[in-house]
Amino acid sequence: MTSLLVLLFLFQIKHMFADFFLQTPRMLSDRGRYVHAGRAQHAGVHALGSAVALLIVGAPVALVLPVIVAEWLAHYHIDWAKGRWSDRTCHTPADGGYWRAMGVDQALHQMTYLAMAWAWVVWA
Repeated sequence: MTSLLVLLFLFQIKHMFADFFLQTPRMLSDRGRYVHAGRAQHAGVHALGSAVALLIVGAPVALVLPVIVAEWLAHYHIDWAKGRWSDRTCHTPADGGYWRAMGVDQALHQMTYLAMAWAWVVWA
């Protein structure tokens, strides 16, 4: 149980830095486009951070690799959907819709971390 809580803690710290401190202008621009190098880089920062977190708790590399590929794909698509929604609605931080989209985005990322932790518990 302690290792699981440590893993979830590490995912939270990683998420805070990757989503709120380490994003570059390239990562933040033109978020509604599907093919977007900045979003791919942003999802890569998340995947790399998750790999470190999983390795810290002793996850085998054979589990880490498929889990972080799945996270990269999930993160890329969650952020694309939010960007597309934001482009269509033109919501700004002054609008409730902006914050609802942000809340759904963040909740989906958190659910991704729960699924990753579940995979670690079951297969590691």
